[in-house]
Amino acid sequence: MNPLLLDIPLRFETERLILRVPRQSVDSSIVNQAIKDSMNQLKTWLPFAQTTPTVEETEINLREAYIKFLKRDGFRYLIFNNSSKDFIGVVSFEDVNWDVPKCQIGYWINTKQSGNGYMLEAVKSVTEIGFNLMKFRRIEIRCESTNLKSRSIPEKLGFRLEGTLKDADLSADGSSLTDTCVYAKLYKDTL
Repeated sequence: MNPLLLDIPLRFETERLILRVPRQSVDSSIVNQAIKDSMNQLKTWLPFAQTTPTVEETEINLREAYIKFLKRDGFRYLIFNNSSKDFIGVVSFEDVNWDVPKCQIGYWINTKQSGNGYMLEAVKSVTEIGFNLMKFRRIEIRCESTNLKSRSIPEKLGFRLEGTLKDADLSADGSSLTDTCVYAKLYKDTL
């Protein structure tokens, strides 16, 4: 089936969360403020957080993510608290390969929301959607080997550590080589 014909939800809920695609002009200032609030933590791990983006740059990024969503090349969801409506973070399907079919899950959290299990809940939910609705057969989570908080999510969700790629990526600031852990879950293992 052509992935453009897949009915992929623009919004869905979990027990405590609302996950939805970005609404460009509505969400840019909220996401931008969360990046600003979380810069000290994000800049260690994420290349996009090396400099504080402007609201306009965040808007462009959200629009690009929406275009990828429509083209079925990537699927970014903003995460909100179901009761307070506070912005929590982002979870996305990246590096989508429909021939296999497989993808990677990426995520970041607003530091103010960290420690509540929200990202674990969001990643669990998108993993289920990835296998059951999008029909992915393999879902990976890759993260720097020293990022223990990020690594705890795939470990708690039953992803298998397939290996650590030595000197496989640049550090977020581009100053050194880092090791990358590759976690994966296969659809056949969920049956």
